[in-house]
Amino acid sequence: MNSERYIRQTMLKDFGFKAQEKLASSKVLVVGLGGLGIPVATYLNAMGVGTLGLMDGDSVSGSNLQRQVLYDETDIGKSKVQIATQKLRAQNSGTRLQPMATFLTRDNALDILSDYDVIVDATDNFPTRYLVNDACIMLEKPFVYGALHGFEGQVSVFNHQGGPTYRCLFPHMPGPDEVPDCDRNGVLGVIPGIVGNLQALETVKVITGVGEPLSGKLLLFDGLSQNFQKIKFSSVPGNHQIEELKIDYGFECALEIASITTSQLEGLVNNGDLQLIDVRTPREFEGYHLEMAHNIPLSELIDRRSEIDFKRRAYFICQSGVRSRKAIEKLREIDIRTELINVMGGMNNLKSYVARY
Repeated sequence: MNSERYIRQTMLKDFGFKAQEKLASSKVLVVGLGGLGIPVATYLNAMGVGTLGLMDGDSVSGSNLQRQVLYDETDIGKSKVQIATQKLRAQNSGTRLQPMATFLTRDNALDILSDYDVIVDATDNFPTRYLVNDACIMLEKPFVYGALHGFEGQVSVFNHQGGPTYRCLFPHMPGPDEVPDCDRNGVLGVIPGIVGNLQALETVKVITGVGEPLSGKLLLFDGLSQNFQKIKFSSVPGNHQIEELKIDYGFECALEIASITTSQLEGLVNNGDLQLIDVRTPREFEGYHLEMAHNIPLSELIDRRSEIDFKRRAYFICQSGVRSRKAIEKLREIDIRTELINVMGGMNNLKSYVARY
């Protein structure tokens, strides 16, 4: 351990060399390398966490750059895990970085999470949060939670030393139409940095035993008023008794949806005609779109499904790939059996392509 590097921490009376040694011997997994995951990984790496798992199956897009400050314009289109690993290694060569360019699923969760002491949920969707929670309960691992919405954020620590779980606070996963969509609602760029740093602090507290982690407490942050509130909650009997990962995570169906990358879509656009349904709002569509795309907002999809030719393959696109996936799920619910294909990354990854034409 480089004692000079960490001297500003080890000189702290309530931290010292013992806490630093605990960091050095710890293994932390950061699930998601976006707005939350970047500050978490950057500070844990700088502060001396011994082993840092980095997990994300996504690539960098232009719309990420206002909040995911580890990436720059030359990184667009590249793997987030690959770029983050390179930059974090340059920041601290002493950290054992374990990159995983994949998403967390029901099939890989237990194997991956079992290797780490603390799990940091830095994702942006409910299914993964419930999956992380249930896997951590089965493996008896604590996990540090963070979430964003507009100018606000939330932080908590779940399953810590027998404390409350995520399901104790949020018993039921919301339906697809109840989930806030950041592509429509947005988030102020600095808010993920604040919330992610709070997650990093909670992770350090869990590892070292210094301070009091937010177990059984939900911290609410309002960026517009600079106001912090704490809400206490208790364990609910039965929520620690999870023995298997059941198929009740919303993305399990999504994993079976055929998908193509935006690069593959560009090839199809250049090579000929295709049926492309843009499910963004009319305002988003008017801003910029692919010429051959037909706009049917997600909220109107079922009522206007007659505008889709179900005798031929249909491609669905939105801003990031989330609403287009929901569109396919909606059509499947009414037993549409045509080949329906989701465009991953959506218009976020195609904006420069549109500008060329």
